[in-house]
Amino acid sequence: MDELTLDEAMEELSAAEDFLEYFGVSYEPQVVHVNRLHILQRFHDYLSNNPVEGDDQVRYTHHRNFLEMAYRDFTLSDAVTEKVFSVFKKASGTAFVPLGAVQR
Repeated sequence: MDELTLDEAMEELSAAEDFLEYFGVSYEPQVVHVNRLHILQRFHDYLSNNPVEGDDQVRYTHHRNFLEMAYRDFTLSDAVTEKVFSVFKKASGTAFVPLGAVQR
């Protein structure tokens, strides 16, 4: 049986845990449970902003490093602070609602 290419293997992955296990990144399940979508989006952003050419081994190492960075971002911080998704970016401003507007 032939081994899968990196691209083929990645097509088989869906959950954050799948990616972390495939790339051999140690993780705490609770961190992933709370931040799974944020970790995957940050991983995607890192890869998009830092493309690499090369064989599968070079690309595997490159991907692994960025996945590890994405995971670590959420062990040292949180989703609101990291603002991965636009909803958090838009919410970073402060809104003021006068008390009179609430009590109508």
